[in-house]
Formats: sequence, C-alpha cells, structure tokens
Amino acid sequence: MFKRVKTPCVGVCSTGIGDQVCRGCKRYAHEVVNWNAYSNEQRLLIAQRLEGFLAQVVSNKLQIIDQDQLLAAIKHQQILFNEDQDAYCWVFNLLKAGASQIHDLSVYGLAYQPEWEGASLVKIKAAIDQDYYTLSCAHYDRYFPAA
Repeated sequence: MFKRVKTPCVGVCSTGIGDQVCRGCKRYAHEVVNWNAYSNEQRLLIAQRLEGFLAQVVSNKLQIIDQDQLLAAIKHQQILFNEDQDAYCWVFNLLKAGASQIHDLSVYGLAYQPEWEGASLVKIKAAIDQDYYTLSCAHYDRYFPAA
C-alpha cells in the first residue's frame, strides 16, 4: 500500500541561520530545501534514517519492557505518534508530550537503562535530543564532507 511520507518538520528550523543539520527535525539543509521536489521513495529513505537514529539514542537511555503496555498507555494518554515507526520513537513522542509529568516508567512498560537510573525524564529527553542531533551531524560530516 502506498503511504505518502509526511514532512518531519517540527517548526523549529535552524538551517536558515546556517546550520547544515536542522536542530528541529535533524534533516540536512539540502533535504529541507528540496523536500517538496523529492519523490516519496527519497522521502522514505530520509525518514528511515531519522527513525533509526532516534530509536538508537532513545534505546541507549530507556528500554521497552512491554511494547503492548507502552502502546496502550500512549493511546490512552492520546499522545500523537506514528504507529508505523519503531516503538522507541513512540517513547520520544511520549517524553516530548510530558516528561515532567511521568513519575513511574513501569506504567508505560518502560525502564531506565542502568547508566540513566535516577535521572529525570526531562534531562533524559534533552540528552536524547542532543544525541540525536550529534548523530545526525556526524553522519552528515561523514557523507557530505566540506568541499
């Protein structure tokens, strides 16, 4: 089934101020500029890269113990998320929606990775976003070196 890939834009674009990687959506500047000209297949490749990076950095800090419980809790809380994405992306959507209001990860079928035990979820959310940006920048620098 054909599914149109939606823009990953979150309305916080930093490419206009010279960043080669957007601090909001983590796309590369040329991807932001050319998004509307890309085919659905090109957009899908970008979305898959972003999803993989995000899932990687979230899973370094939190672990999903029960994915069905996570899904049910996110739906119950009416958190906006894409069910087709990796479940670790759902976790980031959950944190964006209410990291400061979550006091028991087990309600969501989640647990801390040992090195993050006791850290506030607000701090973890910020660390995830920073690591996601850092990973995107490293990938950009590796595959699009300065001329």
